[in-house]
Amino acid sequence: MAEARDRPELARRLTTSDAVVIGLGSMIGAGVFAAIGPAAQAAGSGLLIGLAIAALVAYGNATSSAQLAALYPQSGGTYVYGRERLGPFWGYLAGWGFVIGKTASCAAMALTFGAYAHGELARPLAVAAVVALTTVNWLGVRKTAGLTRLIVAIVLGALALVVTAAFGGGEVEVGNLSGVFDAGPLAILQSGGLLFFAFAGYARIATLGEEVIEPERTIPRAIPRALGITLVVYAVVALAGLLAAGPDRLAEAAAPLAAAVETGRLAVLSPAVRIGATVASLGVLLSLLVGVSRTTFAMARNAELPGFLAAVHPRTKVPHLAELSVAVAVIALVLAVDLRGAIGFSSFAVLVYYAIANVSAWTLPDQHRKWPRWLAATGAVGCVTLAVTLPIGSVLAGAGLLALGAIVWLVRHRGR
Repeated sequence: MAEARDRPELARRLTTSDAVVIGLGSMIGAGVFAAIGPAAQAAGSGLLIGLAIAALVAYGNATSSAQLAALYPQSGGTYVYGRERLGPFWGYLAGWGFVIGKTASCAAMALTFGAYAHGELARPLAVAAVVALTTVNWLGVRKTAGLTRLIVAIVLGALALVVTAAFGGGEVEVGNLSGVFDAGPLAILQSGGLLFFAFAGYARIATLGEEVIEPERTIPRAIPRALGITLVVYAVVALAGLLAAGPDRLAEAAAPLAAAVETGRLAVLSPAVRIGATVASLGVLLSLLVGVSRTTFAMARNAELPGFLAAVHPRTKVPHLAELSVAVAVIALVLAVDLRGAIGFSSFAVLVYYAIANVSAWTLPDQHRKWPRWLAATGAVGCVTLAVTLPIGSVLAGAGLLALGAIVWLVRHRGR
């Protein structure tokens, strides 16, 4: 009993609305400004099919995460679910994949913010963003939710300008949607894998499972709501971009949504869209820092990572040392590495993470099931399919780092 009382705990302060906003802040962010271009390069107008595939896989993952989070309302997400349903190794592998993949994503988002804000000062600005947002997280999770709410409002406003300029600029061409199937199945799947990267943030809600009020009700409501809103936004924006600029221009542009705006008579709105992209990068970075630190906290609490990372601040009730350590790692990557090529690796690691979540949900007994078992199976198969169709370099790098983590775990536990 004494050991249970001494176990570090986080405060439950987040409402359903807070959780939905954090999910939206994780998904409706830099991904919608950046992923459409690479998806168009992979599949042309076929990216619309890729978007539907990504949404289907994401929905399977969302329902699996919701069921598991309601049953295991602890910080850590699939790291916890894998441990409970499949065994310690699979939980560790999910946690390891999440931490390494999302740490790289944090650095990429920080660099994206720096590039949009001022290209010549990209790295210093990226470091400043990491420091500032880590400070916000340190002050408490309610303050994180409040800032995320503001960022989501700004981003949605910028996306509304994209749609307005695209449809109101006089350059809409229905012919841009022709050839949806011309790229072929593999290219469409690859575009789905790239677009899935932008959907992946809904699990940030599950990683906050120990900090939401009434998690058994809040999480199953928040995840599908956040995903549904995001899908509608992405579909409208993708359609507007394709109609206004066409797939070739979207594929070539460094800022595809700005390019879509600049094609018509409302090009004057382009600076506002670029500001929205900058704010979006900050929103994603904020939510990523929260999610990675919570998974790090959970793994440390179970002795999978150094124990000091499980410390909880006595006043703000956040895992402050885990947050600080993640920030240091991200800053080191920002200063040392160009991470644009690591996005594919991050996608691979995240898809493996969600595949484990789906398999975990598949094992649930009927009394704990809110959605049919076949949906979890669909999510698992979809994750694996999208993962292996990513560029070969991303697949090899992701598989190599996951294998390295697995070897370390096996050696440690064999010794024990």
